Amino acid sequence: MTTSRKSKAPDRGNTSKSATKRKVPDEDHPTAPSGSKKKPRVSIAELLSSRQSNDSNEGDGVVDWDDDSNRNKKGAVRMNTRASPPPKQLSNKDMYTFTSSKSATSNVVDLTDSPESQKRKVSFSSNPKTPFNPHQGPKKLVVKNLRTVPRIDPQQYFERTWAQEDKALDAIFRNEKQPYSLEELYKGAENVCRQGKAAELYARLCLKCETHLADTVKDGIRRDQANSSDIDVLQTFVHAWATWQKQLLTIRQVFYYLDQTFLLRSAENPSITEMGLLKFRSCVFQDEIIKPKVLKGVVTLIDMDRRGGLNEKDTSLLRQAVDSLHELSIYSSDFEPLFQSTTESYFQSWKETDSNKSDLAAYVTNCSNLLDKEMARCDFLTLDRSTRAQIGILFDEILVAEEVNLLTSEDSILDLLEDDKFEEVGRLYMLLQRKERGETISPTFSKYVETEGSAIVFDEKREAEMVVRLLDFKRQLDRYLKDCFRNNETLGNVLHKAFESFINKTKKTQSNWDTDNNKPGEMIAKHVDLLLKGGVKAIPRLQTQKLDASKAEEEHDFDEGAADEDAEINQHLSNALDLFRFVHGKAVFEAFYKKDLARRLLMGRSASFDAERNMLTRLKNECGAAFTHNLESMFKDMDLAREEMMSYNQLLDDRGAKSSGPDLHVNVLSSAAWPTYPDVSVNVPPNVAKVMADFETHYKAKHSGRKLTWKHSLAHCQLRANFPRGRKELVVSGFQAVVLLLFNDVPADKHLTYTEIRASSGLVDAELKRTLQSLACAKYQVLKKHPRGRDVNETDTFTFNAAFVDPKLRVKINQIQLKETKEENKETHERVAADRHYETQAAIVRIMKSRKKIGHNELIVEVIKATMSRGVLDQADIKRNIEKLIEKEYMERDEGNTYSYVA
Repeated sequence: MTTSRKSKAPDRGNTSKSATKRKVPDEDHPTAPSGSKKKPRVSIAELLSSRQSNDSNEGDGVVDWDDDSNRNKKGAVRMNTRASPPPKQLSNKDMYTFTSSKSATSNVVDLTDSPESQKRKVSFSSNPKTPFNPHQGPKKLVVKNLRTVPRIDPQQYFERTWAQEDKALDAIFRNEKQPYSLEELYKGAENVCRQGKAAELYARLCLKCETHLADTVKDGIRRDQANSSDIDVLQTFVHAWATWQKQLLTIRQVFYYLDQTFLLRSAENPSITEMGLLKFRSCVFQDEIIKPKVLKGVVTLIDMDRRGGLNEKDTSLLRQAVDSLHELSIYSSDFEPLFQSTTESYFQSWKETDSNKSDLAAYVTNCSNLLDKEMARCDFLTLDRSTRAQIGILFDEILVAEEVNLLTSEDSILDLLEDDKFEEVGRLYMLLQRKERGETISPTFSKYVETEGSAIVFDEKREAEMVVRLLDFKRQLDRYLKDCFRNNETLGNVLHKAFESFINKTKKTQSNWDTDNNKPGEMIAKHVDLLLKGGVKAIPRLQTQKLDASKAEEEHDFDEGAADEDAEINQHLSNALDLFRFVHGKAVFEAFYKKDLARRLLMGRSASFDAERNMLTRLKNECGAAFTHNLESMFKDMDLAREEMMSYNQLLDDRGAKSSGPDLHVNVLSSAAWPTYPDVSVNVPPNVAKVMADFETHYKAKHSGRKLTWKHSLAHCQLRANFPRGRKELVVSGFQAVVLLLFNDVPADKHLTYTEIRASSGLVDAELKRTLQSLACAKYQVLKKHPRGRDVNETDTFTFNAAFVDPKLRVKINQIQLKETKEENKETHERVAADRHYETQAAIVRIMKSRKKIGHNELIVEVIKATMSRGVLDQADIKRNIEKLIEKEYMERDEGNTYSYVA
């Protein structure tokens, strides 16, 4: 190995200093040319004196450094000087004077003297009159015949280096210890590259790798495959590839300089790593015997994993095999097409044998699990995204598109919905949605909603639970829409229309007294009444509803921050209003809500006054101010009545006229805003009648022209009863108080007959029997009936129950007054039906007045649109109202089935 050394030219500005660093070789030097004459040494002082003496005859002295072209000549330093006489000895004074250009001597530098002697001999002489010229120094210095080291021939050096590299490659391929150090091998490859042999070195390296792969690796795999399975061949192939990768890493370390210089700048030649990959792929994998067995081995392992799972060893082999396919860049070109065909065959066979197509729930579950496993395998094996897409396409085509009739079977889907199989319904929708057919279940879903909803609405046996069941049903449907159908807009509209359809269906039954009134409107009003009267605890709970705690929390609509009962009541009111929005016939709800509100206000039975106001505000926002006008008037009447009684009691205190009789509280109401109540005659006790007369006198004196009508059926009282076992406060209705006061004048061992009670109280039989039944046959029996029984007859007798006992001091017995009777319910329904007919006739007259002439069918459509907010009308009822208006001569029938307005 040879190295070159460059000489550095001395600084011209410091000629004397640099010239003393090297001695001029003489004739005795080993490198001097033969036959050369020995020249005498010349000192710098002699050169200077010679320069001075020959100034007129000779030019400036020049010391020349010969250029690089003269470096190959014999090493010598040639001093270009003129012959001069012996130098004249200078004094110290003359040594430090400057001479003029005319007398300048030839400045010759003696390179043979030492620096010390040179310092002593150097002198400058010049004419003081001549100015200093810095360019008068040596001009040129020529150095020839330097000593050089003989160089080895580059090709010879390359061959010697490659012999070492070849021997090292053999050791690498045999996985043996290196005969040379990596540093030595690397340095040899670097020197070869520096001498311009990089291309030849790379060619020999490629040939060496190719020979090894073809003769050793490929032949070894082919010898092993003779009696081995595809999986064994795959394992051998993977091991060979892993070994080659390690060997290739060492090779790259040795030829790193080649890889980072020559190959990095070469567009045609790949890097060492890429070359190794290409050689392995072309020499080993592309073999006609190895290639099919390797690919089939990978597919076989995947098929084994699909059908029964793999052990840890095979799983590791499968992952390494897929990684090798990626690294060799044969995944997309060779493996993926084969994998696609085998996957298609597997899906077809799985559908026929393992999918359980006879059961839709099992089929969608198995299909979903299959797809999840395939996607999980893709993630585990790091398969390409294109492979995942191909698996999805095959899955959608074979298991979804080809089985769409099974997936959209109406009976099967209804079975899933009826059995509340949320997960299976969600999987079914996701399978159909993969082919954008999720909305094909809309007709079946709509049918299910209408069927189940109608069964709830027209179930007379569980009528009291209608609203609770509807709310549960709606929560169930909302869960289907959110969790299963992913809030699909089309299915959401189908759900809304179906729910609206069944909740507004009308049917003439005994429940609505053979009217077309909407039953859900009535039951929603009663549900709200229960909430506002008894709170959340008053709502009936369904015994069939069994939900896990987690599901209950998910389906619970309460806010997390709702810790008090008022917040819970408000949330339940919101749920009830969700149902109310679907109801078209608001008149039924309005009638029953108004009647129940009046009873709550008059009896003081509202659980929360804030909840009452909140509900009123909600109704106003939902239906408008006209809908809640009368309801707001009821609240105003209660406030005015409260102020009226405060002023009346204050007046009695000021006059000192307050008697020792019973305390009286009167609610003065306007008849227009409140429901109509029947007048029931009753014999009021004298002391109560006196305070009532005093208030009536005061009120008429204060408000002239007003008429007061006492509604005794709405009166309620608090009585103090002395029982042998303790004193109690009884909260009773006005009729109950009248009956109980009759027993004050009867000894404890005496009884009163039904006839005597009727004569003394003045109540009609219907009210009297209800009152006696509540006092003697209900939970709190303050009277005893003889004979015992649930029904009250005219032959029964009644006595004071001296054995009555109850742990509470205050006992509420007036529950009968808060309950709605059948007669009241029938009256409300009939009044609503009559009002609807009046509204229908008014709508017909308005339409005829504006149109003057209109066809029958067009008139029917216009009337339905005009009255929809008050409830859906039957066409037969509209025809009957048209006939009545024709009889009343508001309109007349013309030819062509048309009507004309009669002004």
